[in-house]
Amino acid sequence: MIRFGTGGWRAIIGDEFTKDNICLAAQGFANLLHAKGLDQKKVIIGHDRRFLSDEAANWFAEVLTANNIAVILMARSMPTPMIMHYVQKHELDFGIEITASHNPAAYNGIKIIVSEGRDAPIEFTAELESYIDKVTASDVKSKALPNEYSEILRNPFNDYIDDILAQLNIDAMRAHGARLLFNPMHGSGMYPLMCILYTVRCTVDPINYNRDAYFGGMMPAPAPHSLQDLTEQVVRGGYELGIALDGDGDRLGIIDADGTYIDANKILVMLYHYLHEYKGWKGPVVRNLATTHMLDKLAADLGEICYEVPIGFKHISAKIDEVDAILGGESSGGLTVRGHIHGKDSVYAAALFVEMLSVIGMSPSAYYETLEQKYGVHCMVESNLSFEPAMKPAIVNQIMVEKQLPNFAEPVARVNYEDGCKVYFENGDFVICRFSGTEPLLRIFAESSTAEKAETYIQAFRDLVAL
Repeated sequence: MIRFGTGGWRAIIGDEFTKDNICLAAQGFANLLHAKGLDQKKVIIGHDRRFLSDEAANWFAEVLTANNIAVILMARSMPTPMIMHYVQKHELDFGIEITASHNPAAYNGIKIIVSEGRDAPIEFTAELESYIDKVTASDVKSKALPNEYSEILRNPFNDYIDDILAQLNIDAMRAHGARLLFNPMHGSGMYPLMCILYTVRCTVDPINYNRDAYFGGMMPAPAPHSLQDLTEQVVRGGYELGIALDGDGDRLGIIDADGTYIDANKILVMLYHYLHEYKGWKGPVVRNLATTHMLDKLAADLGEICYEVPIGFKHISAKIDEVDAILGGESSGGLTVRGHIHGKDSVYAAALFVEMLSVIGMSPSAYYETLEQKYGVHCMVESNLSFEPAMKPAIVNQIMVEKQLPNFAEPVARVNYEDGCKVYFENGDFVICRFSGTEPLLRIFAESSTAEKAETYIQAFRDLVAL
């Protein structure tokens, strides 16, 4: 069964991610567009650098064109945020990106982007699933490319790159001339970020920039364990900063000059403070349920509000629009800012971080320490737990229906069941337990003043569900 989670449909290549299923999904999508009268505008179709991504993009396009739906097919790989940008700028109704984002190399998937360049809402994907479920193999139409309904776009980067450059302090970046080491993790964010950084006169050396279906044997997600080579080379080579993007360019990781890994929570805090205090942008900030509460303290001190939303970037972008927030992001590494696209974009976020580095006159670690001195230390710990599929109903019943809680040592202030189970403690700490929307994992995040204390909250939940 083809089911779309928080980041689209993702499945193991050769198991569920097959040509037959991709074509079933495309036919269901075409049927929905015809039924809703949404088949008059072209559909942009892009892909990342994973195994079968370019082929899958062609298969999807062949089905749409056979159903008399015009497509714009990207001739080369590109990051997901660029597809979002294209949909927004050209006022299309839909975009398709073939990607599994940061999932392991064995996965691939399909991400649906809707009008204004937004992540498809759950209402749309649920309806799409119902259309796909009705499609049989004999229903699938296909038409070889190229044909009268297809347009091949060979150089689509200019508008995207130029719109990002227009939002940067180019003079400050050129004056500073940062020396950077860039790790695109064999992904599709390579070309646009390199163009931007070269344009602002940074010295940039890339590593892991070739296409590799196995991502060098690592998870294509910025994290300390997957960025050991970047860390070592930043320190050894005397670079000012190391930058890493995930496989489809929508998640960001940073390595400081001394080898310190700067996670997404710290990036969000620093960029919000920088935009508010250095660039003079005023407004609230948005985070999801599993993102640092340091943003709340920072926003309150600045006379602003930090809004909390469920997990899934569609909720963040919707809230940014609703409250005119400066920035919105999540602890998994994605963020966007006011005036840019409605989805997470780490090409832009990385460029903005380099701008910040060029302006503040100190290292990112030193900058963050000044904020910690004012708002306290916030350590987040994450645990991803595998489980047998047969166990899921029992865990859901235990946590979400019977609403069992571990016996925590700290007093509980309140519990939120909006998206999983989030426990807020009276001392300001939190722990959240929820199922992943893209992988068969139970994710537990906890934040406290020390990593050891956060681990106790995670262990308590692990003991409760016996994982």
